Amino acid sequence: MNTYVIRRRTAWKTPAELEAAAARSARIGNEDMPDQVRWIRSYVVEEANGTLGTVCIYQAVSPTAIRDHAQRVGMPADEITPVARTVVVREDPAEAA
Repeated sequence: MNTYVIRRRTAWKTPAELEAAAARSARIGNEDMPDQVRWIRSYVVEEANGTLGTVCIYQAVSPTAIRDHAQRVGMPADEITPVARTVVVREDPAEAA
């Protein structure tokens, strides 16, 4: 599998909508497509218009598999970019309480 960055812009209006999509995404990826896509992590971002978007890190066999997964979940995959290399300067910080 290759590593990809997926940008999902202005996809959710509320945290509850995002959480529901995340649950569907994990279930579909883990149960229906485990040999095709693997969700690694996501960063939730507040878009300029107040909606929520994400920057997701996935491993997948192809961009087509990522698009198929997104379609099954019912969420966008606006941009899919292959990762050429990973440079970790620091681990992700813990979320604020």
